[in-house]
Amino acid sequence: MREPSTQAPIVLCDQGRTAALLDFQQLVDAIARAAAQMEEGTIASPERKVVPLGDGGVMLSMPATAKDVGIHKLVNVQPANVQRQLPTINGIVTVCDAATGRVICLLDGPEVTGRRTAAVTLLAIRTFLAQPPEQLLLFGTGVQSRYHVQAINAVYPDARVFVRGRDLRAATDFCERHRGLHPHLEPVGAVVPEVEVVITLTTSTAPVYDELAKPGRLVIAVGAFKPEMAEIGQVTLGGSLIYADEPEGARHEAGDLIRAGVDWAQVKSLAHALRQGADQSRPIVFKSVGTAAWDLAAARVALAALSAN
Repeated sequence: MREPSTQAPIVLCDQGRTAALLDFQQLVDAIARAAAQMEEGTIASPERKVVPLGDGGVMLSMPATAKDVGIHKLVNVQPANVQRQLPTINGIVTVCDAATGRVICLLDGPEVTGRRTAAVTLLAIRTFLAQPPEQLLLFGTGVQSRYHVQAINAVYPDARVFVRGRDLRAATDFCERHRGLHPHLEPVGAVVPEVEVVITLTTSTAPVYDELAKPGRLVIAVGAFKPEMAEIGQVTLGGSLIYADEPEGARHEAGDLIRAGVDWAQVKSLAHALRQGADQSRPIVFKSVGTAAWDLAAARVALAALSAN
């Protein structure tokens, strides 16, 4: 009986190495490519599977495949870990060669998620704004806000970033802790400053932003990922063109849009905007709900970096 040939060892990437492999500029381009391929049907990214885990936690299973590569992200979310002073999210992304099925590497799941989510925001900014932003406002002081600060610094290092938290103290603490990631951080209170981009990164169940829609101001909603959550209010949504990174997923997960009763026939995809452009003279809201296709895009970037080393 013929012995199988020896395979190359699986490359194990911890959080630090995963971060080093995932350049934000390259992630933006890879996600743009993946968005087009998902619309064409050459990336398969089924609805994620959610099963209970422990007391109040969930396990999320998210596969995606393309002609060149396949990934499976397995993420555990355990809210009770806050009291344990442990990370709320743990997980891993398995990356395999599509032709042979051989597992090539394992990436840190939370790092992939954080970076590719922020990269989707960068792609939205590039797609829906006529010129690079000079001032942005972040709602939220959690982990995803930190990734967004890193991403903004990588692409718009001179941009001024305002941060709004639960209160001014929370925003001030966030800015002080992360000044090394971006030098132009500034906490703000209730007044919304004049900015070109508003990015909401909370898990709020009530809208945190509901200003009159304003041409030239792009609103990006990232944090709300359940029907009972909502970050953007009806005043803003009612006066805006609405796009989503994955409209089908948004129908089930985007509490902002569900609560506002938007006309889903009018919600266009990110791929549509990349292909045909968008009317940048109109106010635009971009809803990001995520898909395993973006993790697959991140895996491509990581593989390219590994092969270059």
